[in-house]
Amino acid sequence: MCENAGKGEKIVLCGANAYEQKYYFNRKFDRLPQSVKDELHIICVLFTREVGGVFLIVFEPDGTLAFETDAAEDDLLYDEISSGLLVGEIKRNRQELLESLTLYYRIFILGEDLSELTEESQ
Repeated sequence: MCENAGKGEKIVLCGANAYEQKYYFNRKFDRLPQSVKDELHIICVLFTREVGGVFLIVFEPDGTLAFETDAAEDDLLYDEISSGLLVGEIKRNRQELLESLTLYYRIFILGEDLSELTEESQ
């Protein structure tokens, strides 16, 4: 299990920073398939390339997946409206990936029982 999991803290899965032109992937999730890691990389980098600022994909304490965006106060190029629209587009177009990541996190990081999770979804 992840050392901060279940302690009421968010856990960053990955993110990108347009200011530093860097991508971050949390090594605690190295067991994810390479294709998933590649897809997350593409999502994060394209987001910051299109909107600017900083974009993070995080797990909330309850295991749900969330997107966080931020921009420097003096960043006049950051587009908050496009940010919201792009987050909505990612949620629609990548719904299966996001649901799979949530399930992965709840089982392998939080240690929840798979049978209980499948009962919840029915």
